[in-house]
This record gives sequence, structure tokens and C-alpha cells, in this order.
Amino acid sequence: MEGCHARVGYWVLTVLLACGTGQVSAQTGSVSSESKEPAKAEAGFRDLILPEPLEGQVETEDRLVILPEIKREGERFFLSAFKLPDKLTFAGQTIPLDNWQVRERIEYEFYQFLEDQGESIILAKRTGRCFPPAERQLAENGLPDDLKYMLLVESKCIAAAYSKAKASGPWQFIPSTGRRYHLKSDAVRDERRSLEMSTEAAIKYLKYLKDFQQNDWFLAMASYNAGEERVRKLLKEQKITDYWKMHGPRETMRYVPRIIAAKEIYSQPEKYLGLTKKDLYVPVDTETVTVNVKEAQRNLTSIAEEFGTYFLELKMLNPEFKKDVLPKGTYQIKVPRQTCPNRCFKQDKNP
Repeated sequence: MEGCHARVGYWVLTVLLACGTGQVSAQTGSVSSESKEPAKAEAGFRDLILPEPLEGQVETEDRLVILPEIKREGERFFLSAFKLPDKLTFAGQTIPLDNWQVRERIEYEFYQFLEDQGESIILAKRTGRCFPPAERQLAENGLPDDLKYMLLVESKCIAAAYSKAKASGPWQFIPSTGRRYHLKSDAVRDERRSLEMSTEAAIKYLKYLKDFQQNDWFLAMASYNAGEERVRKLLKEQKITDYWKMHGPRETMRYVPRIIAAKEIYSQPEKYLGLTKKDLYVPVDTETVTVNVKEAQRNLTSIAEEFGTYFLELKMLNPEFKKDVLPKGTYQIKVPRQTCPNRCFKQDKNP
């Protein structure tokens, strides 16, 4: 049949059917106008059935099976599209980025955060819940707001975080330091897991470390990670007074640069992660109630029901409670704020 031709476009697969008994050449892909063996010419297309044109519809010379182009929304950025600024400060102190090894260490942590975009997005979202209480307590005690970024490096803002060194909670206190700052830990509860209580302890510890390290926040944070005596010994042995010149444990060498990189990224999630404040997790509106357990023990499920919540939510709001029951005693428990908890309705029914 005359006039048949193939159309080849970008991302388009064209299936050309000769409208008579035309034959497709295996070498050239061309269609001859005459075929000596019509049956063979049609054999290659015997499984492909195209619908007949509707009545009144004009049939084109050839029929196309088209695979639409897959379009990707938005631009794809390489990590190199993001640059560490030439000037950075932390807690009021200038960071010596003109020192080649300082910049390299901070850039390493900077790109490590950005490389795992999914993890970084979740971390940024969590700041909406875990930062506000810490910000308030830091401000009340006159400490730099920047210290809140330690929470991301210490525990990823996970209240029940636990390490191999037996450090627990959002500020990762080991048992001895927890006891030193009056964080109780027993079979029933671990106060290191409470954001408010552990932040209060962390503030006291950081104040002490800053004084111990001649008002240097970089050395104070390094001491928080490795211990003040160990850092003091390293500084003395290496005859230095500057954290950025100190050679120490690998974890401590990375610790402060990682906190600084966290501040740069998570203080500007819209710039680095495409998130706005509306994307962050909203803090749960809670109130603290007093619960008196008069029996030998009481299940947390029962307490949750009394205050209009459920077991999982109660555990997440009170991560310091280690078990599913509370023994006899008096406890302060966080519950979702309600204008009238379930117990009020019970009272209404039985005046």
C-alpha cells in the first residue's frame, strides 16, 4: 500500500502496520508495496489486534501505539549544589573555617546529613516537637539557643534512645552522670528519658563544663561527649587550649563539627530540605495530672482510658515509665489536654 511510513519520536514507540499485505524487511525496516507471501508478512502481527475505527471516524494511514514520556517533577540537585557558608558562628563563637582541616571536618558532617535526605527530613520534622521545650529551658537559664542542636546529634530527638554505653534519653546521660544531676533511674522509671528533666540536668552540666573549660563552648561540648577530665588531659599533653587543634577520640573529633553542621541545616530546612515550618511535627498539647495508685499496681491502659487517651500514646508522652504498670504511689503523668476528660462524662451520668 502506498503512503505508509514510520514516525519516530523521542520516547515514542511506533508500531507500523501495513494496510494491505505489505512486508517488513528484517534488514531495513522498510515496507515493500508487494509481497509474494502475504501469510508470512502478517504472521508477525497476528497477536496484535487494533480496534476498528468508530463510525464516522477518519482512519489514519498508520496506527500508533505510543508510550508517553515519564516526566519527573522538580529539579534534581547534586549534593555539590549545596555549599557550606564561608562564615559560621555557634553559641556566639566564630568558627575558624579558614583553617583547612576545620572546614573539611565540618563539610564532611554537612554532606553526611544531606546525603541521607529521608533521614534529614524526619530529623527536621522532629524538631517541631522536641525543640520548643528545650528552647524555653535554655532561654530561662541564660544559655545559648544553639545548644539545642546537640539533641539531634545525641539522640535524634528520640526520648527513649539508648546506647551501648548505657546512655539513655534525649541528652544521653550515662548512669553516673545522671545520678550526679539527680536523674532517678529504677525498675519503674528512668528520668533520663524525660525531655524536660534531662534538659534541666544537661543545662546544669553544660554550665559546669563551660566554667571548667574557660568559657569555651566548643571545649564544653567536647567534654560533654568525652568527659571533662579526658579533654583536660588531652589539652595538657598536646600543649594546646583550642578544641580545633585537639587530637582526640574519633567520636569527639566528629562531635562538635556534627553539631555545627546540624545547626546550619536544621535552622534552615526550607533552604536545604525544601521544608517549611508548616511541615514540622506539631507539639502535642498536654497537661500534667496527678495519679494516685492505691492498689498494689495499676495498668497504664486503665490510666490511659481514664484520661481519654490510649496505652501507646500515654507511653510516648511519658517515655520515662519503663513498664506497663505502675506500683502503689503518686505519679505526675502527661496526658493530652482536653476540655473535659472522659471521667467528667462519667460524673455527668452519675451525679
